[in-house]
Amino acid sequence: MRLKNGNTQLLTVTLIAALGVALSACQPKSSTDNNQPSADSQSTTTKTNLQNQAASPNDVKLTPITILALGDSLTEGLGVASDANYPAQLQRALQNKGYKNIQVINSGLSGETSTGMINRLDWVAQTHPDITILTIGANDAIRGIDVAIVDKNIRTAIARLQNDGSVIVLGGMQIYDNLGSDYVNAFSKMYPKIANDTGSALIPFFLEGVAADRKLNQADAIHPTAEGYKIVVNSNILPILLPVIDSTIQQKQAQKNDNLESTDAKKQ
Repeated sequence: MRLKNGNTQLLTVTLIAALGVALSACQPKSSTDNNQPSADSQSTTTKTNLQNQAASPNDVKLTPITILALGDSLTEGLGVASDANYPAQLQRALQNKGYKNIQVINSGLSGETSTGMINRLDWVAQTHPDITILTIGANDAIRGIDVAIVDKNIRTAIARLQNDGSVIVLGGMQIYDNLGSDYVNAFSKMYPKIANDTGSALIPFFLEGVAADRKLNQADAIHPTAEGYKIVVNSNILPILLPVIDSTIQQKQAQKNDNLESTDAKKQ
């Protein structure tokens, strides 16, 4: 078959173009076109891997947490069995809610005043608590100790514990009117003011719903029975404490993820 000159030129151009495409397909791809991940994609992959390593909600609850119950006989559990005081009941309640690795340390001492508590802070600090439930002041009030002294002691204890990395839950107290209205009012207002100034969580009245109830207190009308402590734990402590625990766990998880990311970055 013979082609006219114009058709011959057109066929030649077409063949050259097709040959160029074929040769281009055979050439090795440049570094910008290959399948190697970019720095941005590597960073995204790293973050995705860390997210995949993040603990599930149930695993998060297994984060080890140490809670220090610091105070006087109301913490120690004077007059009740060792498994019926509030720290023991609190630990069981938390474990029943899935916080299996939480330990509540009972550091209550009968007759303890705020001054006595200050004198043993070095010892209790050795427990390295993540959270401290501080309930103190009742014995100071019984002795009529100046509210300003009690206030100063509690603030000193909180500052020391916070400096050691412990989050504070302050148990507020109220006292009988036999010390005079001025003292009673100053004493009850002390706890909210301290909590506000120090950034501590506050249990408004530690014995709310239990104080002055004969059925929930022992014969001295001061110390709760086991049933009284159950109310203290479930109605007064847990509503304030649970958000503190969850916040503390979140901070621990964030720190853990930061450490993983830092370690992963060093490996690259």
